[in-house]
Amino acid sequence: MKKHHTKSLGDLGILKAQLDLFEKGFIVAIPQTEHAPFDLMIHKGGVSRTVQVKARSVDAKGNLNVNFSSTYSDSKKMHTVRVDKKQIDIYCVYCPDTDKCYYFDPKKFNKSVCLRVEMPKNNQRQNVNFADDYCQVP
Repeated sequence: MKKHHTKSLGDLGILKAQLDLFEKGFIVAIPQTEHAPFDLMIHKGGVSRTVQVKARSVDAKGNLNVNFSSTYSDSKKMHTVRVDKKQIDIYCVYCPDTDKCYYFDPKKFNKSVCLRVEMPKNNQRQNVNFADDYCQVP
């Protein structure tokens, strides 16, 4: 797959998430502001939830790494802000290398999560979050 500019990759991630969630039977809504703490809202079976979408490529070790923080810069310095997990029900990680979306509840993890796309060289399975185990919305 062709490399994408960071912003374009984020846009692609949101579009892929919308399509995948629609195919899973959800009604997908987009906030009317970019200042919302989430990217999408989904609704199914009388239940609505918020979704934060991230796009991540597989790293050299075969992982998708997601930190629960965001960074921005102003004229003075770079700032890192932790995500308020109370405002986000589900994280969706789109991976262009697999062309799949992975879903999880961020409250089940601490400051970050590592999803394993490739099998570890030592074949370890215990305490490994295999990406393919996160293809369904929790």
